[in-house]
Amino acid sequence: MAPRVLVSDKLSPTAVEIFKDRGIEVDYLPELGKDKEKLLSVIDQYDGLAIRSATKVTEKLINNATNLKVVGRAGIGVDNVDIPAASRRGIIVMNTPFGNSITTAEHAIAMLFAVARQIPEANASTHDGKWEKNRFMGVEITGKTLGVIGCGNIGSVVAMRAIGLKMHVVAFDPFLSAERASELGVEKVELDELFKRADFITLHTPLTDKTRGVIDKDAIAKMKKGVRIINCARGGLVVEADLVEGLKSGKVAGAGIDVFETEPATENPLFNMPNVVCTPHLGASTSEAQENVAIQVAEQMADYLTKGAVTNAINMPSISAEEAPRLKPFIKLAEVLGAFVGQVTDEAIEEVEILFDGSTTEMNRRALISAALAGLIRPQVADVNMVSAPIMAKERGIILSEVKRDKSGVFDGYIKLTVKTSEKTRTIAGTVFSDGKPRFIQIKGINLDAEVGQHMLYTTNYDVPGIIGLLGSICAKHQVNIANFQLGRNRPGGDAIALLYLDAPFPPEVLRELRATDVILSAKPLSFDVAA
Repeated sequence: MAPRVLVSDKLSPTAVEIFKDRGIEVDYLPELGKDKEKLLSVIDQYDGLAIRSATKVTEKLINNATNLKVVGRAGIGVDNVDIPAASRRGIIVMNTPFGNSITTAEHAIAMLFAVARQIPEANASTHDGKWEKNRFMGVEITGKTLGVIGCGNIGSVVAMRAIGLKMHVVAFDPFLSAERASELGVEKVELDELFKRADFITLHTPLTDKTRGVIDKDAIAKMKKGVRIINCARGGLVVEADLVEGLKSGKVAGAGIDVFETEPATENPLFNMPNVVCTPHLGASTSEAQENVAIQVAEQMADYLTKGAVTNAINMPSISAEEAPRLKPFIKLAEVLGAFVGQVTDEAIEEVEILFDGSTTEMNRRALISAALAGLIRPQVADVNMVSAPIMAKERGIILSEVKRDKSGVFDGYIKLTVKTSEKTRTIAGTVFSDGKPRFIQIKGINLDAEVGQHMLYTTNYDVPGIIGLLGSICAKHQVNIANFQLGRNRPGGDAIALLYLDAPFPPEVLRELRATDVILSAKPLSFDVAA
């Protein structure tokens, strides 16, 4: 029986033809994504779902999708897809990470010009028969400082275009190396420095827990008077109420907003404010970009449904069917090793070394490296996948090295990750036990044996009596249940670590209490995707 695909958002007709040419039945119903109940009632009939941003692939929808095997997002963002729920059901989520980069970057530059010269308001005024030449006094772009928050694929294109306009570009990106910054011709700075110096600020970062509200009232207070802000990335990066206050006070001279906290945005406090240019999420809306992402997502989904090939998957490594049974547990291991370091690292990453020991040297190391890099980068760049992670690492100038070593210890094979930043070096090693589950076996050179859980707490502390009691009593006082508890130290009285496997996320107020003690040096909550 031929696979069946539903296209529930507007895609290029070329995508439909690609599915048909590959022998796949396809229903093109571009308005269905907006009808949640109707979509819910028919989704069980399909093997594949091709979407853009209108369709919300919720856990409820996924639970009804009893035959669904793959969701393809024509575009880079997948925040409208519940990826953990899809992973639990074994549904592959694909995107097209590089199909609309140029288009989105060009829209940001267009918004920058529009705000600098008040073009939309001047246009409306002139059409009304007015000649308000003195009212619309703009500012020049040339010689101004542009602050780019997020200098990855799209941000780097914006930076290069801005340099061509004779702007000085300062960039904040935790993964941007000094070498890559030099290559682009931008000055790498910390976020507060960017706020202090930029005449214009443009955002090109995904929406994550770390980036949500990155521009709020506190950030605006640090900016120059008369700053202009452009957001063509994701709604939620800018706290809209705080931006409104900044505009009213005159601290912010103008804004170009293409994305909103709630979309579709039919009402918004930013609407009709002076020198605020608003567009309805047009960043990727050019005929070229729409065609590119539609073709890509159709080809990727068709390849998977007919051949089993996996490309640009968010939650699935690109591996063959033959090697999957043995490799998949080590893919998960590599990912959690990277995720561990990524969650405890705030500085820019300069070098990554991955050591393969014993049996792991004979595995698909490219897939393992990609998984480790994806885990490492994902805390900062939520949309990264195993295909895009090596490219993103290269773009940021991260030096990657691989070491193979014959079996050197009690384990048949293990993986060790070493990450160097400008301030410190972090190491973590792990293996897979006979149950197929990943385990941490060494952190900071300290040996231990720790199961990987969805919610964990990692602490560094002095090796003094009472640590177990301290951690246990504080957790008990706040009703935090500990499923597993592992300790390690490098020597008696030296550096020590603790790794707690918890039933639920660690509450912030408990973290503050732990950090206030005189023996806990650091305490970091961790989260891992442990779905099979």
